[in-house]
Amino acid sequence: MSQLTVVFPDGKEQSFAPGTSLLQVLDTLPGKVKRSAIAAEIDDQLVDLAATPQGRVRVKFITPSDPQGLEIMRHSTAHVMAQAVKHIIPEARFAIGPAIENGFYYDFDLPRALTPEDLTAIEEEMKRIVAEDYQFGRVDMDRLEALDHFSKLDEKYKAELIENLNGETVSLYRQGDFEDLCRGPHVPTTGKIGAFKLLSLAGAYWRGDSDREMLQRIYGTVFPTEKELKEYLTMMEEAARRDHRKLGREL
Repeated sequence: MSQLTVVFPDGKEQSFAPGTSLLQVLDTLPGKVKRSAIAAEIDDQLVDLAATPQGRVRVKFITPSDPQGLEIMRHSTAHVMAQAVKHIIPEARFAIGPAIENGFYYDFDLPRALTPEDLTAIEEEMKRIVAEDYQFGRVDMDRLEALDHFSKLDEKYKAELIENLNGETVSLYRQGDFEDLCRGPHVPTTGKIGAFKLLSLAGAYWRGDSDREMLQRIYGTVFPTEKELKEYLTMMEEAARRDHRKLGREL
């Protein structure tokens, strides 16, 4: 394994021992970035802070204030939501849970219909998971091994996704007692997730196909700070009131 030489955005270079992770590189830096970084960009590729690059690489640390950082936080929050659902409804099976504009969602196959009261319970469990500060750990697995793994867990949606992937290996992410098929990257620990709110429930066909299973979708949003979350929710409430008044005039 070769020595690591990091080229920072300002052009400065620093050398580190072979096997040094980006999290260890981050620990040598002063200031706000050290406290707030949640991922990194190596030669324009987003990676986890646990990554151990080799050779001479250009590194930019990513914070939640960066567009890529907020997207990563949203994706990680979707994983935490899925973990919370698993704790509350152990029979749940999992489809997909991406980051989207202004938030995230996750689609579930569940034995019963979710209610607004469920959203409150899921939120509370998410807060507990965040407080536990579980590490997001990446595991690279042979594709056929992963297919067998998820098939044995009766996670048919994950198995179908794996069947349609190219390549010899796939990646999983684990936090606490939960794991998910995912290419990442993610925040280093659940404690790095900001202020979140679950917003609504909807139905969604698996893979958008009306001939396939109807799943239950939970939408949510997350922001780096409570202030930003409150501002967003206030904006959405005001927009809803304007739409309601407009509809009233039209009727």
